[in-house]
Formats: sequence, structure tokens, C-alpha cells
Amino acid sequence: MRYRALGNTGLQVSEIGLGAEWLERHNAQEVKEVIDACEAAGINILDCWMAEPNVRSNIGAAIRGRRDRWIIQGHVGSTWQNGQYVRTRDLTKAKPAFEDLLSRLGTDYVDLGMIHFVDAEAEFDQIMNGEFIEYMRSLKQSGAVRHIGMSTHNPHVARKAALCGEIEMLLFSVNPAFDLLPGSEDMNAYFAEEYDEGLHRIAPEREELYRICERRGVGITVMKGYAGGRLFDASASPFGIALTPVQCLHYALTRPAVASVMAGFDTPEHVRAAVAYETAGEEEKDYATALAKAPRHAYAAGQCTYCGHCAPCPAGIDIAMVNKLYDLAVLHDDVPATVPAHYGQLEAKASACIGCRACESRCPFGVQVAERMQKAAALFESAAR
Repeated sequence: MRYRALGNTGLQVSEIGLGAEWLERHNAQEVKEVIDACEAAGINILDCWMAEPNVRSNIGAAIRGRRDRWIIQGHVGSTWQNGQYVRTRDLTKAKPAFEDLLSRLGTDYVDLGMIHFVDAEAEFDQIMNGEFIEYMRSLKQSGAVRHIGMSTHNPHVARKAALCGEIEMLLFSVNPAFDLLPGSEDMNAYFAEEYDEGLHRIAPEREELYRICERRGVGITVMKGYAGGRLFDASASPFGIALTPVQCLHYALTRPAVASVMAGFDTPEHVRAAVAYETAGEEEKDYATALAKAPRHAYAAGQCTYCGHCAPCPAGIDIAMVNKLYDLAVLHDDVPATVPAHYGQLEAKASACIGCRACESRCPFGVQVAERMQKAAALFESAAR
């Protein structure tokens, strides 16, 4: 298992995590089997947003005696009222629900205290200017929450959170289908039966979000990485093709700022299917060729998705990384110092490009790599002289 820094939190998280939602439909023994399989594979982060009491207790029982090896994303604002889940900002409901979460998980803190499910910009503003954020601050001050995070499906809300200076990480929905869609306050829009035929590139607000998070050290953990399993079925997929878990994981993990994908597991076999990513070859990870050849909604020509098809470069350039750093740099007029610093650590710079264009013949999306290397060299290396 490989581990990644979660933004500036100081936490090192497994790049595959446990999104525990599916465990609601399982008994205590089955939950323990899944969690044991995760531990055996080296998974060290789990997300528990569910308010249903039994699943919280079952997870707590499964990690009893091993709490310290888990990084827990626990949600604040997810409550159980009259036998059903209710999202709320009412602290008279949210406070006892969070205390219940701690009690049932058998812990006195969560590593990541998530402000639960904020998809409307007006609601974000209310939270950040009201008693809810004050409560989150008090939880952090007391140590019941180590870092404040937020979960959202809306890139406009996520952008506000990343720029506000107080939200340290995001749980955000990332997959190649959702990335085509403009931001919406209605999560159901992402699960439409058909997408607009004009959608042929990553939505600009999503590209910008990933780059802002990378630049500011706001880590991302991923939900909906499989689009609820929809991407595994050609008849349900908006692309008209089926992707594999490994391909979906690779897509999410190549987005800037992404540290871990919270995958849903019903069984230990599901855990193994996801963890296969850690030993998969490049052909198994290859989402780019599949999307480029998809009968519907293939990505636009000329757009780099950092998939790595351009490798190997005879000059030793990490082309995908140079492209990622270049895109981060041009996001704003003033280039953050950290970006050229990362560029300076690359063994081979963009100026080493010999213009052979072998990379371009391998790129599924027709990116003009040689031209981008010239632009990157001019941006980063002329300034360094």
C-alpha cells in the first residue's frame, strides 16, 4: 500500500480508503471481515458519515483495540431522528449525534471532523458565519476533532472551502463522469441517465478546484469514485463503456491534491479488487484510452488528464508532472513559490525536450506535448535565471 500526505494536515493516508456506507447493510461479523481485510491490505483511513446506530457500533467493535491505526473521518451534522437519517445544522441535534459517533466508535476523538454534506453556497456562508463553525472550533480546541474538513459534491462550495483558510481538507466526489459536469447544488444532477452531448472536457470549475487545493495544501479524499458502481456497467455509464475499479481509482488518484479514494466495500473480495490497484500494471490502470475510444462523451482533444501515457520520455522528463505543475502555475497571475520549487526538484526539466514528439503519438487525447514543454520551460526556467 502506498501512502500520501493529506494536504497540510501532517497525516499520511493510504491512497485507497474505506468508505463505510455499504457496511450499513451488514451484520457485525461481516463488518469485521471487511475491516480486517482492509487492515491486512494496509488501508488506514475510513469515512463514517452514517447516522444509523448499528453500523457505528459494528465499526467500533471491529476496530476495538486498534483505534490508533485508523485515521477516522467522522461527520458532524449527520443525525438519526425517528429511525431515519437527517442532515441538520441544529446543534441541539448535531451535538448528541457526534457524541454518539464517538461513543459507538469507542474513541474520544476523530482525526478529521467533517462538516457534513454542504452543497449550497448560501448554506456554506451560514455555516462559516454562525454557531456551527464555532462548535467545530470548540471541538478542535478540545481535541475531539484534530482537523476540520468538509464534505461536498459542489465544486463551487468546495472552492469557497479551500480558500477560506479554515477548512483543512475536503471529501469531494471525483470520477471521470462527474468531472465533466458543471457544479450543481442538486447532487441528483450527477446521476442523470444521459449527459449533454456537448460535455467533452473536464468542467473548468473542477480543474480550478483541484489546482487551488494543490496550491494551498488542502487535501482531498474522494467519494463517489465509482459513481455508485455506475461506471462498471456499459449500459449505465454515460460513456457507453464499462470501466474497472482499478481504472476509476487511477483516474481519481491522478487529480491534483487527491490523497485517498474512499471506496465502498460489501465484502473482503471488494477490498481485494480495489487493492489490486497497488500492483496493477499501466495497461490495467489505463482509463485514458478507454475514455478516448468511448462511443459517448469522450474527452476533448488537447486536454491533458495527467494519465501518463506520454511516458517514457527519451530525455527522462516526467511529462505528466510538468504538465500538472504548469497548469497549477498558470491558474493565477502570481505563481506560488511552492510550484517552481517542486519543478526545480525534477530530475529532468522541460527544456530537456528534444522535440521527438514520440509522446504525442501515444497520447490518447492529442495533447501537443512538445509545445507545452516549451511553455513550461519558458515559465519556470527563464524566471530562475
